[in-house]
Amino acid sequence: MSKTTPATAALTKVGISFELATYDYDPNAERVGLQAAEAMGVSPAEVFKTLMAELDGKPICAIVPSDEEVNMKKLAAALGGKSAHMMKPVDAERLTGYKVGGISPLGQRKVVPTALDEMATLYDEIYLNGGQRGLQIRIKPDDLVSALNCVTADLTR
Repeated sequence: MSKTTPATAALTKVGISFELATYDYDPNAERVGLQAAEAMGVSPAEVFKTLMAELDGKPICAIVPSDEEVNMKKLAAALGGKSAHMMKPVDAERLTGYKVGGISPLGQRKVVPTALDEMATLYDEIYLNGGQRGLQIRIKPDDLVSALNCVTADLTR
């Protein structure tokens, strides 16, 4: 497994420190984030999943705890729109340059408005996808907000 991805390169380029964690990715897992947390032996609340969505027809990104579901109305409000819905997996892969199960909010092909669930601020560090299946980035939430220039809001049900 490569330890250099567009996500890790993006963090390195802006001088933000992070650590990597690997796990055995299960392609049959119902929920990738929960499987990652279990495989790494950490709380699912500390492992955040990257969800690609559309807000009023334009691409956006939401980062929420792996044990939570995104509330589309809250996501739309956080990013100043009216209506949000999940993006089709094939569209998410084309837009981000990553495969589903390995989509990172960092280093995507196109920069899109991004929202991070406020639960991230409860932890010194959180995990999120590092840009390939089985690779997680461990990072301080404030550093992630800085790297992505994203908003922090309540995004879950």
